[in-house]
Amino acid sequence: MADAWNRAIYSDRGAGIYLRLMDWGDTDKIVAWRNSEAVRSRFLYREPFTRQGHENWIHNMIETGKVVQTIICDLETDRPLGSVYIRDIDRQNKKAEYGIFIGEESARGRGVGTAAARLMLRYCFREEKLHRVFLRVLSDNVRAIRSYEKAGFQREAYLRESVFLDGEYRDIVLMGILERDYSAASDE
Repeated sequence: MADAWNRAIYSDRGAGIYLRLMDWGDTDKIVAWRNSEAVRSRFLYREPFTRQGHENWIHNMIETGKVVQTIICDLETDRPLGSVYIRDIDRQNKKAEYGIFIGEESARGRGVGTAAARLMLRYCFREEKLHRVFLRVLSDNVRAIRSYEKAGFQREAYLRESVFLDGEYRDIVLMGILERDYSAASDE
């Protein structure tokens, strides 16, 4: 556990999780999670996920600073539960796109995603000094939308038939949060 605390970015004792930076050793777990039907079916990018693809992601996105990716871990066992990240970090305009997936089925439906979102937003606004964080979610992913709203995201746009997935056009909801909204909610 001491090593885990040394690698933790932020933790939430109430939710029983902490975030740590993803490393090369997480590759096999991430590939397995991303290829699971429960995770894959909620992503806009649905192609099979490979070890080589993830290694390219690390080289081209993480090592260049375009992405910050963390692993959501159980506070008591250090067991990885999923991943939360910001991508396409635009430091000039101080914004980034948010993403998350809960890979372990046992961690779903118990508030882990909401807690991880709050921790990542704290990181985004305190460490990265971002002004805006946004996300895209399929409109029928009601559980995720509710979780994002609990974390502070607001619905900003509804894009009808924006993506073509599994043989049909699907609607997307754009959600976002500004630093001032996050700060105001954190002060309450």
